[in-house]
Amino acid sequence: MITLEVVTLENTMVFKGIRLRALRDIPSAFSSTYADESQLTDTEWLNRVAQWSGKRSRTYLAMDTADPCGIAGGFFDQDDSARAHLVSMWVAPTYRRLGIGAQLVNAIVDWVRAEGARTLRLIVTSNNNGAIEFYQSLGFTITAKIGPYRNDPALNDLEMVRSIS
Repeated sequence: MITLEVVTLENTMVFKGIRLRALRDIPSAFSSTYADESQLTDTEWLNRVAQWSGKRSRTYLAMDTADPCGIAGGFFDQDDSARAHLVSMWVAPTYRRLGIGAQLVNAIVDWVRAEGARTLRLIVTSNNNGAIEFYQSLGFTITAKIGPYRNDPALNDLEMVRSIS
């Protein structure tokens, strides 16, 4: 049975491990890289947890008993408290298509809704068709906002948005 845990200081190393697995698995799905994040110190990971699961942010781990198998984070926009962002969404390959991704996204949706968000936005890389289809199945639509993907000039970042009402 898959359960979700909020990332806390106590499970920082679990968070670190799953984040690095995600970056290795699908490098083009994230704005950061494994090379950069694998160099972070444990203190920097503790600081990241404080940022990613703070008053205006939350990150969840999907756990299969004691084994992490997914991650998703959310945070509120600094300029618009009615707008939130979904980030760092990833499910381990052997757990895909089992509903874990939807469980993670819905946990973020429930949290941002309870905190007053009206929209949830995300960025997806233009070549990640599986993710685009997944997000569309959860009610996200692609907006007109397109930008360059920082790790590969041949790709773009696409913005997707979903109403939280």
